[in-house]
Amino acid sequence: MKLVIAVIKPFKLEEVREALSGIGVQGLMVSEVKGYGRQSGHTEIYRGAEYVVNFVPKIKLEMVVPATMVEQTIETVSNTARTGKIGDGKIFVVDVQQAVRVRTDERDEDAI
Repeated sequence: MKLVIAVIKPFKLEEVREALSGIGVQGLMVSEVKGYGRQSGHTEIYRGAEYVVNFVPKIKLEMVVPATMVEQTIETVSNTARTGKIGDGKIFVVDVQQAVRVRTDERDEDAI
């Protein structure tokens, strides 16, 4: 099992969620986060004054998938979230040692 963490632009959330459902990803955790990468924030003008916004709003998706679905999950998120502009996001993959469904005590892939 692998934990796939994707950081994407907020307006792409619903499109990515639908695409992931289409390939069989059944569970998804969503968090609103702020951060910066190479884009290093941006400048905005509010009431005539210029402000530097250091942290850009993003959406963080976390999903645990079987190891056999990792490449398909990465490809789906990447293709769906891509705008071709700076700040499209990142995808990280981490090993998952164990998963337990609290309600039924199912373990590992049965729990996801």
